[in-house]
Amino acid sequence: MNDFFEKYKNLKEKYEKKKKPKVIVVGRSNVGKSTFVRLITGRKDVKVGKKPGVTLKINEYDMGDYILVDMPGFGYMAGVPKKVQEAIKDKIVHYIENHADEIAAAVQIIDTKPFIEIVERWNKKGEIPIDLEMFDFITDLKISPILVANKMDKIKKDKWDEVLDNICEYLKCQPPWHQWKFIVPAILKKGIGIEEIKKKINERVRLYKRLHGK
Repeated sequence: MNDFFEKYKNLKEKYEKKKKPKVIVVGRSNVGKSTFVRLITGRKDVKVGKKPGVTLKINEYDMGDYILVDMPGFGYMAGVPKKVQEAIKDKIVHYIENHADEIAAAVQIIDTKPFIEIVERWNKKGEIPIDLEMFDFITDLKISPILVANKMDKIKKDKWDEVLDNICEYLKCQPPWHQWKFIVPAILKKGIGIEEIKKKINERVRLYKRLHGK
C-alpha cells in the first residue's frame, strides 16, 4: 500500500511539474551561468564540470511558479572536441524547439567584454557568432528574452552605456539600451543585477500564465 501511495505521489509531482512554465538559461561556457543558478535557486550544490563541455546534462529546478532549466554551455571550448561542441549545441536547440510552447522566458547570459570582441571579429569576416544566432533563434520562436550582460566590472563605469548601446545594435535593436526592457547589466559574482533578473522572470511567468490560462 505504501508503494502505491509513493508512486501516486511521484506521478502527481511529475504532472504538476510538467504543467509549470519553463524559464531556460543559456550562454557560452564560463559566462556566469552556474553563479546565476546558485543565486536564483539559493542552492549551493549546483554542479560545475571540471572543464567546459564535459556534460550534456540539462538540469531542472522547481522554483514554485516555474521550472528553471539550466542548459549546458555552448560555443567554442578549449580542449573540447568540435563534435562534442556541436552535440551540445544540437541538444540545446532540440530542447528549445521541442518545448518552445512551454517556455515563458529565456535568460541568455553573456560575458560582456569578450562578447563585444567576438562579435566585432566575426563581423569583419561577414559571419554571425553563435551568441547572436542563439538570440535570433530564441526570438524567432517567440520566446521572451532576458539578456544578462554579465561581468560588467571588467568595463569602466563611464563606458557602460556605450557598450550596452553597442550590444543593442548587434541585436538589431535601436539604442539607447535602457529603452529595451530585456537587457540587464550585471556583476553576478557580487549579486549585482540578480534582483532585476528575478523581477523580469516573474513578470514573464505571470504574463505567460495569463496568456495560457494557467
